[in-house]
Amino acid sequence: MSKIVLVTGATSGIGKATAQILAKNNYKIILCGRREDRLLDLKNELSAFTDVYTLSFDVRDKKAVFESINSLPEEFSKIDVLINNAGNAHGLDSIQNGDLDDWDAMIDINVKGLLYVSKAIIPKMIEQKSGHIINIGSIAGKEVYPNGNVYCASKHAVDALNQAMRIDLNPFGIRVGGIHPGAVETEFSEVRFKGDSERAANVYKGFEPLRAEDIADIIHFVISRPYHVNIADLLVLPSAQASSTILKRD
Repeated sequence: MSKIVLVTGATSGIGKATAQILAKNNYKIILCGRREDRLLDLKNELSAFTDVYTLSFDVRDKKAVFESINSLPEEFSKIDVLINNAGNAHGLDSIQNGDLDDWDAMIDINVKGLLYVSKAIIPKMIEQKSGHIINIGSIAGKEVYPNGNVYCASKHAVDALNQAMRIDLNPFGIRVGGIHPGAVETEFSEVRFKGDSERAANVYKGFEPLRAEDIADIIHFVISRPYHVNIADLLVLPSAQASSTILKRD
């Protein structure tokens, strides 16, 4: 029987690439995201390979999260794998110059959104005494860099929650693991710099960054291990990156 995977933030970047690789490897997919048009386009693409269901909601909206996940039809209700991928960076300012709306957005999406989705799904996993939760963190959850302050804090929280989930859910046979990418070229920097595509492109100049497909391939590997194997914590960097601030550029 095909396993059912729910992916948040599935309309772009790592989430979309993950849905694509898993659909081609016999997983049933629940696509979650805010942009309904993109969800439907991706559903049409992936339906050639597997069964696909879409849920359109914002992870920041607690009521919408629970209503959407509780509305799943019977054939999609037994979620085997949750991939907490939805997340964003907003701004790159010093703490004294930070924008309060940017801070709220990062904490609401990266921390509270992850908690809401997890809270909606964990009881089902406890009931079935199995499940696998993958939390997508960041190198920013392992170290802090200049002007990263609140974004780094939100990803440190993801790292802490990943560890805490693994402890709390251990008695129920639920696997929990975190994957923490370094520099990945997606829409990430364009969102951070509020649509400034030139500034976003400069982030990746002079070296070969990770691609969304690289992380998706690793996610597929992690969730396809035998059930007695749990890859608990994984930092993934492009070869040119040694730390958040040390990059070998041409």
